[in-house]
Amino acid sequence: MTPYDATSPQGQSARSGGLVDAFGRAVTYLRLSVTDRCDLRCVYCMTEHMTFLPKAEVLSLDELERIAGAFIGLGVRKLRITGGEPLVRKGVLGLFESLGRRLESGALDEITLTTNGTRLADFARPLAAAGVKRINVSLDTLKPDLFRTLTRGGDRRGPGGRPGGQDQRRGAEG
Repeated sequence: MTPYDATSPQGQSARSGGLVDAFGRAVTYLRLSVTDRCDLRCVYCMTEHMTFLPKAEVLSLDELERIAGAFIGLGVRKLRITGGEPLVRKGVLGLFESLGRRLESGALDEITLTTNGTRLADFARPLAAAGVKRINVSLDTLKPDLFRTLTRGGDRRGPGGRPGGQDQRRGAEG
């Protein structure tokens, strides 16, 4: 029996229009990058003089929501929003709220976020209200000197002593 035989569950998924990988497994998880921008300049992620995509070439949040909807229609049940740093994208909370309505309708099981954590103090409550239950915070070190080295000068403490980057607005899309 192969993954594409009529009696296999994967074959059923493939015939019904769902996404199936090369091993016959149903694809139910999608990572959606909403920006190439970030408020840190980590040595392993960005060159010293990073060139970002022109804004005209970046998908709008409405386009990203439509793409997510198309994948949901094809059987995706879990979305992970990534970047760059997703929370620097102007208006990104609206995308989370729109996707959250798909959680409420049962079309989607989970929305998660991968972040560097610099903006969580401002976004945690609204993200939870939009239905985000899990957040992956990428944190390379708790050692301030090593953090500054890895991020080319970033500071673990932002305005008001909150965790943050060099400047809470650096890299923000506007």
